[in-house]
Amino acid sequence: MSVILQQIFNFFKLLNSETGHNQIAAGVALGFVLGLSPILSLQSFVVFFLIFIFRIQIGAAFVSAFFFKFLGFFLDPVVDPIGRWVLEQESLRSVFVVLYNAPLVPLTRFNNSIVMGSGVLAFVLTPFLFIGSRKIILKYRETIVAKFKDTKIWKAFIATSFYKWYRTYQSLYGKS
Repeated sequence: MSVILQQIFNFFKLLNSETGHNQIAAGVALGFVLGLSPILSLQSFVVFFLIFIFRIQIGAAFVSAFFFKFLGFFLDPVVDPIGRWVLEQESLRSVFVVLYNAPLVPLTRFNNSIVMGSGVLAFVLTPFLFIGSRKIILKYRETIVAKFKDTKIWKAFIATSFYKWYRTYQSLYGKS
């Protein structure tokens, strides 16, 4: 339980840091894809590859994947008919046969109706989630963080020698 709380606190620390909002929003969006896809599947490995190769905030991706995994369980009754509808399309049957006989594609488990429905849902909603989380992060930073930095408590804290030491340490070693 303490690991979960630590990740949540780190996420709020990340929101208050000067990390780029696009990196955090991309982490939330890819965490959505991770949350809806099976853990040991090809699409999860592709998402991990994208997270590690590009400048995507890994903490935001893992925290959002944790929460979206729980949401995914509640979405199963919704995505199952979607996946079943896609898999039962006669016009796509030959495509699915070719894909299933391909070397790596069956590792996506696309022939499962819940996985297919979750994949379709993730494919459709991920761009909107990226844009929405980006707007929420920007709004959070310009309202809540700005108001907090105007408080007397924050101004008193940044006047302490501990904070000055921390800023010096951060500038020298680049750790936050």
